[in-house]
Amino acid sequence: MMDNLKIDHTDGIVTVYISRPEAMNALNLKTLSELIVVLQQAYEQPDYRGLILTGDGEKAFVAGADIKELAALTRDQALAFAQNGQRLFKLIEDCPKPVIAAVNGYALGGGCELAMACHIRIAAEEARFGQPEVNLGIIPGYGGTQRLTQLVGRGKALELMMTGDMVTAQQALSIGLVNHVVPRVSLAEFTRDMMKRILAKGPFAVSQVIKSVNAGYGFQDAGYAAEAENFAACVNTHDFREGTDAFINKRQPAFKGE
Repeated sequence: MMDNLKIDHTDGIVTVYISRPEAMNALNLKTLSELIVVLQQAYEQPDYRGLILTGDGEKAFVAGADIKELAALTRDQALAFAQNGQRLFKLIEDCPKPVIAAVNGYALGGGCELAMACHIRIAAEEARFGQPEVNLGIIPGYGGTQRLTQLVGRGKALELMMTGDMVTAQQALSIGLVNHVVPRVSLAEFTRDMMKRILAKGPFAVSQVIKSVNAGYGFQDAGYAAEAENFAACVNTHDFREGTDAFINKRQPAFKGE
């Protein structure tokens, strides 16, 4: 039983609603620990085929970290706090199943970092993004300095993090922070449709795409070498043989994730 998350598991798609409406869905330690449980299940359970992360309600995706918890931290506690958050967000980034953020409202601070850790970001027209930590005299601690730079480039990332400015969904789209912007009423359907398109592909191949792309940005520097290795790994799979045979014979493939 989750206190701060609501879970819907339908047709292999697990939609996770971050639900702390009294705090605009801010990430506290309890919420982070519950997210870790969900991510571990995604890694381990074959019926978790893809994850959608979104906020409960219409106002906020995640409005940031819990400021009350932040304010009480010692230096050592703050270091552990950041490291724990980074580990969770790396679990999201490295998840072999596709993870899509459906950003329904404010995605600020830790909420923006959470969205950036996902593989794809879909934003409602009303969504707002930002890393406003400098307004509190701190900096992003959950990987925001790295992922924002990777997504939007060094100059724009520095501007957003040093000013603490928010950007609209359309501005986020123009700088590459999000993949698509849709009307709020279409957000859930649009996101599920994209997830279904991904899940119709070879699961092993999808996992290797994630792994290969992340290799160039994570702890491995040799992204091209990793891509070649992972490409080669696909060739020994049932799904590769099935996919190529289906293409040649103009039929729908039946992938097994093997």
